[in-house]
Amino acid sequence: MVNAAPILMDTPSSAPAKSSAYKPTVRLSPASLPSAHAPGAAAAPMGETLVDISHLDFFYNTSQALHDINLKIEAKNVTAFIGPSGCGKSTLLRCLNRMNDLIDGTRVARGTIKIHGVDIYQPDVDVIELRKRVGMVFQKSNPFPKSIYENITFGLRLQGMNDPAKLDEIVEKSLRGAALWDEVKDRLGASGMGLSGGQQQRLCIARAIAVEPEVILMDEPCSALDPVATAKVEELIQELRSRFTIIIVTHNMQQAARCSDKTAFFYLGKLIEFADTRDIFTKPANAQTEAYVSGRFG
Repeated sequence: MVNAAPILMDTPSSAPAKSSAYKPTVRLSPASLPSAHAPGAAAAPMGETLVDISHLDFFYNTSQALHDINLKIEAKNVTAFIGPSGCGKSTLLRCLNRMNDLIDGTRVARGTIKIHGVDIYQPDVDVIELRKRVGMVFQKSNPFPKSIYENITFGLRLQGMNDPAKLDEIVEKSLRGAALWDEVKDRLGASGMGLSGGQQQRLCIARAIAVEPEVILMDEPCSALDPVATAKVEELIQELRSRFTIIIVTHNMQQAARCSDKTAFFYLGKLIEFADTRDIFTKPANAQTEAYVSGRFG
């Protein structure tokens, strides 16, 4: 297990008292969550626990969305979260890079989420650094209103990278990694908004992997795509699994069965069962899981 350096979050001395509207100023720290690309750090080996969720209770104001979640996610695997709408799977996914922080009234009431042994909800965690390490692809593709090239380099420029040769290299590598290079290599200056829906989603995946995260979160990435575009994204997930830890939320049982190594079934904010995907779909240990994957409810 790699020993993690802290991810620091600084609040100015003149900051006002914390309120629901106040967000502390976050600055990047030299000490950060380790990844394969952080100085002096190494990615977790395949099969080693990377994300450790323990006794997690999560609330939207007074409404409890997650109940006592305990889950260990292995590195370099694809983990699928399945369950009916409103079961908490997307809420848990957004907890992993603290996207829920952007919603007023949300809170972790109990428990921890550790990545590389670092509790990501500690007050000194640098949330920007965390989100660099834990990238996200949303349900609806959201390319920036910029060129294809600038979509890929946006995060890199924020990190201070401005070497044209290096940027060109990463753009090509990322687009190849997202199986998009051959389709757009002759129009990198064109707007990303002009791509098809499936191409836009792969552009968003390319943008996410350009900053070399260790974990990629995917929140129903194929729900708005046609079958051909869905197949391309699923093929891409198979190609990326050797480099990244991927966690995907899906309503598509067949997609979960095709793409993932492990599957977690959620119902009413509780983790009902977590096992190898083959076992979840062929010999589930829980009657609720069996009823859901066989289509009897949900």
